[in-house]
Amino acid sequence: MEDKPPMRLSFGSTGTSFLQKLRSDFTVAAQNASTHVPSPSSHAAQVLASLGLQYYRPFHRDSAFLLLLALGPMVWLAITGLSAFQPLPWHTLWTPAFLSVALWQPLFEELLFRGAMQGQVLQTRWGQKTWLGLSIANLIVSLLFVSAHLASHSISWSLLVFVPSLCFGFVRDRFGSVYPSITLHAFYNAGYVLLTGGISLLNSR
Repeated sequence: MEDKPPMRLSFGSTGTSFLQKLRSDFTVAAQNASTHVPSPSSHAAQVLASLGLQYYRPFHRDSAFLLLLALGPMVWLAITGLSAFQPLPWHTLWTPAFLSVALWQPLFEELLFRGAMQGQVLQTRWGQKTWLGLSIANLIVSLLFVSAHLASHSISWSLLVFVPSLCFGFVRDRFGSVYPSITLHAFYNAGYVLLTGGISLLNSR
């Protein structure tokens, strides 16, 4: 019995071109779907990035961050020369008043000012422009930061937070994250209260 070759379906040149076109259409449709319909995870990542809530790279070894961290004690010593040296007793470190100044306030303020506000201004083209190495977004938010302190502090005291605010905004821009600014802000506040806050600050809360 003679072997017959297996039967093959032949669509001809017209059928082959039709299948190729059909396959190409499906490929283009899939690419368009993946491009124009972002997944929920990618949308959430964009929101977190705009708020500075993503951790991109370590900051504790960065030379600029360490320099700003080292400036803290210098500022504390300068302030003690202008105001009374009134160190905080060690047994008050875990009181709600101290934790509010050293932890909760820096956390809330950085999430609001450097996270939400500076993150939104950085979305604009003009907000990304720089002046003397500082972003316009940082300068604007720092002015708002000073204005917010006027509600509960004197004018001179509110103006003193302008330079620290620029430092917080600088590390926020440098690392694209609010975690460095939260750390720096908490360190500045804690050191200042430990050296010059004293009992008077705790009694006022």
